[in-house]
Amino acid sequence: MNTVRAALLASLLVAGTAPDAWADFVPGGKGTGSETQVNGGQDDQKVTATAGAVVFDRSKNGSGSSSGPVASSSGNWTPPACYYAPRYTPDQLQKYLEPIWNAESTGPQWDQEQRDKYVNGGDAKDFNKAKTGKGYWWDSYVTEGREGDPHALDCKRSIFWVDKGAAPPADAPQAITPEMLAQLAYGEIRVPSTKVDLAPAGTTKVNLPTWAWLDTAKFKPVSVTASVPLLDVTATTTAEPVSLKIDPGTADAQTYPASGVCEITGDRIGEAYAKGRAGQTPPCGVKYLRSSGDGSYKLRATVTWKIHWTGTGVPAARNLPDGTFGADQDVVVQEIQSINR
Repeated sequence: MNTVRAALLASLLVAGTAPDAWADFVPGGKGTGSETQVNGGQDDQKVTATAGAVVFDRSKNGSGSSSGPVASSSGNWTPPACYYAPRYTPDQLQKYLEPIWNAESTGPQWDQEQRDKYVNGGDAKDFNKAKTGKGYWWDSYVTEGREGDPHALDCKRSIFWVDKGAAPPADAPQAITPEMLAQLAYGEIRVPSTKVDLAPAGTTKVNLPTWAWLDTAKFKPVSVTASVPLLDVTATTTAEPVSLKIDPGTADAQTYPASGVCEITGDRIGEAYAKGRAGQTPPCGVKYLRSSGDGSYKLRATVTWKIHWTGTGVPAARNLPDGTFGADQDVVVQEIQSINR
């Protein structure tokens, strides 16, 4: 029955029948209480975006058309698909619920149960207006981009009140915390493309060591800060590059080093090829043992990023699962032609 009612509420919102009084439900924000609010802004080059009660500062994130999100290297770990956070003041909850009750689309029994709960003193009298300024009604949010994820349905608890400074109820494990903010910020991390420089570039020869390296100036640590201003809690998640893995795109190849993993040394990944080093073994690279024929091999370069966070009440860095981000590039491998005299 609750599922049916939720569907009815959703259909009301999608159909656009909600009255103007439903606006401005997120405390301090704009938008409806039925969906995650997303706003963007720029103030003195500090770019922020709001998703419901959570504010993201992405000003220290990776940028560029080829940047992208990291994938967790730890099994199927992902940031939470849903969470609980402050959503309504007493007045805002009243503006949200009363039009639903008045629409009489969810059944008189449910409407009466709701009135008993929020108006007649069940959980609160008169929407807890006597506590205005002393707390908020909390509700569930779905993390942006995770609407189709089955775990987005994990936050099933109905709207509940939390006094300022008090802990959320124990039966709401998805209630927002600094650690959860750090995990949400993890999902917002963007790192630069991992296309490597090669020598020879584009086309190489069979049995010729090909040098590979990355411009480390593009691979500085990046970070995203997530906060809930209403609760005065924050967390910053930082990603730092630690290694580059080369996958030649064929089993007929030899990598340098043999593991294919090039560790970051100082401020560089691999070494740029310089004239006169043709006879040397590259610290990072690949040697193809067979021609690519009329096509090319897809060399994949993947950077592993060490990810950690700090936040309210957590001054020392704590680790999150490492992240990876890779990119493919075509490498043509030709046979070396020789003439017998």
